[in-house]
Amino acid sequence: MPDDDGHAISYKVLRRGTPVRTSDGEQLGTVRRVHEATRENIFDGIDVDTADGVRFIDAPEVARIAERAVTTTFTAAEAADHLQDRGSAFGRRVQMSRTSRRAKRWGQGLRDRWDQR
Repeated sequence: MPDDDGHAISYKVLRRGTPVRTSDGEQLGTVRRVHEATRENIFDGIDVDTADGVRFIDAPEVARIAERAVTTTFTAAEAADHLQDRGSAFGRRVQMSRTSRRAKRWGQGLRDRWDQR
């Protein structure tokens, strides 16, 4: 079993760079981004930086979110079956461009204001 990973926390305060471990204690990578279904206010999954690139773990496959680590429901041997690729390298470059990030923030701000009306 891995070292103590601290108290359980909400997905909303999960920090980028937090280690992601399998249920048998192997480290898959680190948290890159947390996904949330905003309107429903529920956890949707996380993007994980792995040695093979950015992969997505769906919410039902996350067993525990703690201060110092995220634990999955699957083992290291089953990881390839559960990790979903996040698209092409070109698509990731376009998504991370400065213009794209600014447009997303602007659009999210509009959506937040619309939802609060």
